[in-house]
Order: sequence, then structure tokens, then C-alpha cells
Amino acid sequence: MSRKLLLSQSVLCVCDGEQFGQLCSGNPTNRRRISDSWGQGHYGAGRGSRTHKGLDIVCEDGSVVYAPFDVTLEGKLTVYNDPNKAAINSGINLSGGDLTFKLFYVRPDRVSGTVRKGERIGVMLPMQQVYPGITSHVHVQMKDKSDPTPYFN
Repeated sequence: MSRKLLLSQSVLCVCDGEQFGQLCSGNPTNRRRISDSWGQGHYGAGRGSRTHKGLDIVCEDGSVVYAPFDVTLEGKLTVYNDPNKAAINSGINLSGGDLTFKLFYVRPDRVSGTVRKGERIGVMLPMQQVYPGITSHVHVQMKDKSDPTPYFN
């Protein structure tokens, strides 16, 4: 009696996960803050004795901020403990797909519920008021402080 070994083929899908859609009105390609007199906006950039734990996406003061994909709003956050930065001391916690992240310098319209990709979630705060001459931006930071860059095209 002979036995035949039947091998089954399986396909492994390695998916890229979520990709961020447009975050800010006026910046449909999520152009990043490169460098200005205040520093650089890439993940890992030097900040004196610390490193930048997010990615800065260009956004003009007062611009509408959109949901980058279908998200759940998970509460408001306080960015700074410095009263001199009160004008930009707001942001929001979000999750969607397999990602949990924060957006800094955004005044959220609401802080709970769900929002579909492309819907308004808030307004960019007046960064120029606190950091004159900086390239105004939304700071995107993963909850685990890992690099968010791979989620942007």
C-alpha cells in the first residue's frame, strides 16, 4: 500500500495596514514639515536632550483637520503643562484599524464617537502664536511612540 502526501498551499497576506489619508485642508498629499528655524519634523529628530516621537504634517493655522481613515475618537488630550503654550495645548486620541495614535495642536469638534475617513474632526490651533515662524503642523504620534512614517505615502 502506498501513501501519498498531499501538500496544501496556503497564501500568506502581509498587509500594510492603514494608510493615512488627507489630514489637513490645503495639504492633500500630507506634505511633511522638513526643517525650519525651530527644528525638523521627522520622527527621531533631535529636540535638545530628547528625540521627536512623532511626524509633523504641514497644516496652516485655522485649517480643518480630517479623519485620515475611519476612526474612533478616544478623548481629548493635553499637549503641554506650560501655560505659555495654552493656545496650542490641545489634541485628540484616536484609533482605527490596528492603529492607536494622537494628533497634537488640534481643537477637536468632539471627543467621542466614530468618524468616517475625510470627515472633519477639528481645527488646527494657532501655532504661529506660540512659535512664530515655525511651519505650522499637526503632530502625529503613535500611542506606543513608534515611528508613524510608514503609514504615510
